[in-house]
Amino acid sequence: MLIGVIICFIIGYLVIVFEHPLKLDKTVPALIMGALCWALISVGHLDIIDHHGHAVGHDGDYYDGLGGVLLHHIGKTAEILIFLIGAMTIVELIDLHKGFSVITNRITTNSKKKMLWLICILAFFLSATLDNLASTIVLVSLLRRLVPERNERLWFVSMAVIAANAGGAWSPIGDVTTTMLWIGERVSTPGLISHLVIPSLVCFAVPTFIASLTKPFQGEIQLASREKEKEAERNTVLSSKMMLAVGIGGLVSVPFFKSITHMPPYLGMMLALGIVWLVSEYIHPEEDFEEERKHLYSAHTALSRIEMSSILFFLGILMAVGSLESLGVLNNLAAWLDATLPTQDIVVLFLGVFSAIIDNVPLVAASMGMYSEPMDSKLWHFVAYAAGTGGSMLIIGSAAGVAAMGMEKIDFIWYLKKVTWLAALGFIAGAITFLAMYTLFF
Repeated sequence: MLIGVIICFIIGYLVIVFEHPLKLDKTVPALIMGALCWALISVGHLDIIDHHGHAVGHDGDYYDGLGGVLLHHIGKTAEILIFLIGAMTIVELIDLHKGFSVITNRITTNSKKKMLWLICILAFFLSATLDNLASTIVLVSLLRRLVPERNERLWFVSMAVIAANAGGAWSPIGDVTTTMLWIGERVSTPGLISHLVIPSLVCFAVPTFIASLTKPFQGEIQLASREKEKEAERNTVLSSKMMLAVGIGGLVSVPFFKSITHMPPYLGMMLALGIVWLVSEYIHPEEDFEEERKHLYSAHTALSRIEMSSILFFLGILMAVGSLESLGVLNNLAAWLDATLPTQDIVVLFLGVFSAIIDNVPLVAASMGMYSEPMDSKLWHFVAYAAGTGGSMLIIGSAAGVAAMGMEKIDFIWYLKKVTWLAALGFIAGAITFLAMYTLFF
């Protein structure tokens, strides 16, 4: 039955990969796969391990133990989903009040090359301040105003994903994996920044430079529809600046909330959403604001605009990965790599590659269980880099990529053909930079 669970995951993953040729929304196989993996575990009475590392017995309390493990995974998944819903809603609220026009109206360049560098630099530093997921959501909304032609916009969005993942790798709050290592006392904030900021910078700068020389980023952005869009955006409402400030402030406050209260990030996102929602209820976007027009700027409208299929996709894929984690498949995979490959550096590089295929969270969790190196050792910094940036090689390899995929309907195969090689070059260049820096300076 263990083989059945693995086969179920592989088939489900392949269907997700080929969603466009099959003309099937990726959410469907993700939900089916997530449910079937756990059903097969239950029917087969498979040996599973809870989050304390204890085996669930086969006596009368097996199903109670299984229920506890399942509850743990759904709880961890719910944390991500609540965070995602909150971030998406705040971004949509800012968008409803034309808050992003405050920024887009200041960007006047029509050069694709300049726009590329501007967006990638913004993504790199914004993701370190917020996180790669929230910054990607903000930038996709921004790019919808700046680059109205979808075929052109997909290139900018894809490069923004690479830059956002690179920016999140050197900050303890920039990516869920670096946060795990930080909370688990594997890395410190000064150690993480000093070791990874330059490799992460290289990781985004190399593919951005190469992309700037390619055909998609030559010439100017198509202006016919963009001029109309910008003309509409110049007509900002009274609440634009206020909602932009409150919304971005709410997102930025989440890591501070966590640092002060030591509570999970989703609680901070709940508080941020509540405050932004409260402001939106009483703010007046127009001079003669009428009650009949209130729904146009309400949180209910913002909630109706978020991509719920992406939320459900996360639910299915994370629960499926959780089943493999509970079965010990991921730990066995990591142990096999450690025994097969000659050095830890190569193991970590493979970890980065696998993080593009399998969710990087359980892979990092497995690595934390495998090794006992002290805080700020070379291994933990390299793991943070590889797991944080490796996911850029596939569009579904990171939370930022999945969010962009859901918001812009990016085709998996298109990204694989057009962007993967750029992300791979950046990943390799950053890894070489890290190893060289460690040899020379650390």
